[in-house]
Amino acid sequence: MKKSQVAGLVLILGLLVLAMWAVPTYNVWAREMRGQAALRQAEWDKQIIVREAEARLEAEILNAQAEVERARGAAEAMYVVQDALSETYIRYLWVRLMADSDNIIYIPTEASLPILEIGR
Repeated sequence: MKKSQVAGLVLILGLLVLAMWAVPTYNVWAREMRGQAALRQAEWDKQIIVREAEARLEAEILNAQAEVERARGAAEAMYVVQDALSETYIRYLWVRLMADSDNIIYIPTEASLPILEIGR
């Protein structure tokens, strides 16, 4: 055998040994990288879910505050109406409302008998 043949055989054996070591090492490294990528993806998914839940919570808190303000406004309006409107003014508004409608009003007399459709 010539020197070049021996050198070629040693080179092939060396490459074979290197491949036998490198392939399993690469497979382990590749699995580790896939695992880290899956872990990062799971962390991102978790962060997305948490942020969405926080946004829903914030929206519910703001909706509750809006309801409270609406209730305060309604209570304040009732207080103003209660103090500002007299019974006479409320009757005036009712009569004015009835004058604009086509409803028939039956008014009882002293004998507790209604006057039926006077003026028709």
